[in-house]
Amino acid sequence: MRSETLIVLALSLGASALSSVISFVGALTKPGGLSEQAARLNGSYAPGRPWLDLAWQLFSITTALVPVVLVAHLLLREGAPGMRAIGFDRLSPWQDLRRGALVAAGIGSTGLAFYLVVRAGGFNLTVVPESLPEVWWKYPVLVLSALQNSVVEEVIVVGYLLRRLDQLGWSPTAALVASSVLRGSYHLYQGVGGFVGNVVMGVVFVWLYRRWGRVGPLVVAHALLDIVAFVGYGLLAGKVGWLPTA
Repeated sequence: MRSETLIVLALSLGASALSSVISFVGALTKPGGLSEQAARLNGSYAPGRPWLDLAWQLFSITTALVPVVLVAHLLLREGAPGMRAIGFDRLSPWQDLRRGALVAAGIGSTGLAFYLVVRAGGFNLTVVPESLPEVWWKYPVLVLSALQNSVVEEVIVVGYLLRRLDQLGWSPTAALVASSVLRGSYHLYQGVGGFVGNVVMGVVFVWLYRRWGRVGPLVVAHALLDIVAFVGYGLLAGKVGWLPTA
């Protein structure tokens, strides 16, 4: 079980965490402050070739979900009822939506304020949530990307990881720390603020998962946060003075 957990993480967000650490070291050792550099998300794979770019976007989103399929398979092999074991199902969709929306509203406002403060202090890169060309599929792809991020992160870092750590005999506190620090680590490419903010978010999400026993509301909350960030940046960048751009 320990080996299985390590393999799942190595194929997904554990690898992302290592990549993020390397990226952060590169940013720290690059001339100039962190705030003068940019962390770019959702960029073009084939500039000037929109149909090829769209194919690559959909390929990237789809293949990123493969570790989630692996988790579902492993839960079934374990004898558990698949994703229902971690509360990622359709048993209470309206309750999940309501809870997720409330969580997103609370975290979103404080998260944006925190980002603006730490970036102004020079502890964070300028986050560029999207730099896609102005094509018809831009915003649908951004929404799909947000959904993919939310499913991968909450299913693996909360539902699956906490279940396995509980089965391996970890204490609830140790499991909370492991899940939260992992979440912060694969956001470290954004800077110190990205790490700290996501560790705090991880603590809140683990606490809520323990309380509700469901990943569903967390997926909803995460998806709403990313959709607002991605689409909002696309609509507002360069049009409002308070939003940093690069």
